[in-house]
Amino acid sequence: MAHDLITMGRIGVDLYPLQTGVPLPQVTSFGKFLGGSATNVAVAAARLGRRTAVITRTGDDPFGTYLHEALKGFGVDDRWVTPVPGLPTPVTFCEVFPPDDFPLYFYRQPKAPDLEIDAHELDLDAIRDARIFWITGTGLSEEPSRTATLAALAHRAKSGTTVFDLDWRPMFWRDPAEARPFYAEALKHTTVAVGNLDEVEVATGVRDPHEAARALLDAGVEIAVVKQGPKGVLAVDSKGDQAEVPPLPVNVLNGLGAGDAFGGSLCHGLLAGWDLEKIMRHANAAGAIVASRLECSSAMPTPDEIDAAIAAGAVR
Repeated sequence: MAHDLITMGRIGVDLYPLQTGVPLPQVTSFGKFLGGSATNVAVAAARLGRRTAVITRTGDDPFGTYLHEALKGFGVDDRWVTPVPGLPTPVTFCEVFPPDDFPLYFYRQPKAPDLEIDAHELDLDAIRDARIFWITGTGLSEEPSRTATLAALAHRAKSGTTVFDLDWRPMFWRDPAEARPFYAEALKHTTVAVGNLDEVEVATGVRDPHEAARALLDAGVEIAVVKQGPKGVLAVDSKGDQAEVPPLPVNVLNGLGAGDAFGGSLCHGLLAGWDLEKIMRHANAAGAIVASRLECSSAMPTPDEIDAAIAAGAVR
C-alpha cells in the first residue's frame, strides 16, 4: 500500500532544557526527543492518522537506535532510515526564552548522516507512488544528499503532491550564496512550496509575501505558502485562490516545533482535499498547539486537540 506521506531530510536527537529562561551554561537537566524537521513533519501527519515514512540516515550508535525506537513509537515507517558507520547521530540543543527567543545549537560535525542519503539507494517506486512527497532545502546543501533529492524529484515528476519545505539554514551551506540555483531546480519539480519570509527570499529574491508567492507560482509550483510570523500565513494557488489567515492566540513556551506541526497538518489538509482557508486555519492551530509545549515530536497534536483550539479561537 502506498504511503500517504514520505518525507526526506533531517533527523537527530533534540536535547531541550527542562528549565525555561535559563541559559545553557546554567541548565541542569534536559529532555531527550526525536528531532529533525522532515522527521517531525512525518510524526505530525502520523498523529493525524496518516500513513507516513521518512527517508534519512543516522549514526550507527545508541542515539541512532533511540531514533528508530521513537519513530516506531510514533507510528512512522522507519524502513528507509539507515546507519552511516563512522558518523555520529546529530544532536541539537536549544535555549528556551519565551515568547520568541529560542537559539538553536546544531552538532552535525564532521558531517550529518542525513546528508549521506545516496541516490542509488532510494526506493524510487515508493517515492513516486506516495500521495505526498516532502523534501527540504537542507537536503540540497551537500552531496550526495543534493543529487539524491533532485533525483527523487525528477523520478517523481510531479506525480501526486510534491512539497518543497524551503527550510533555509545558512549554517549548513559551505557557501550560502550557492543555494538559489539549487532551490530553483527543485522548484521545477514541486507542486507546493512552503517557507517563511527569509526562506522565500532565498528561493526567489523577493521578500514581500504576495510578490514572493507570485514568484514561486511563476517558478512552477501550484500552491505557494508564505509564513509571515505575527501576521499569520498567506497561501495562493495557481487558480487565483488565496487565503490569508491570522495566527491563533497562544502563550508560547517553545516555538521551535510549530513549523513542523504546521507542515504535518498542511499535508493532512491537502490529502483531505480541503480548500486553502481550511488548510491554513488547521495548520495554524496545529503549530500554535506545539508552540505552547516544550517538546516537538511528542507534542504533535491530535485531530481533537486541533478542532478544540479552532473552536475556542485560541490555544487554552
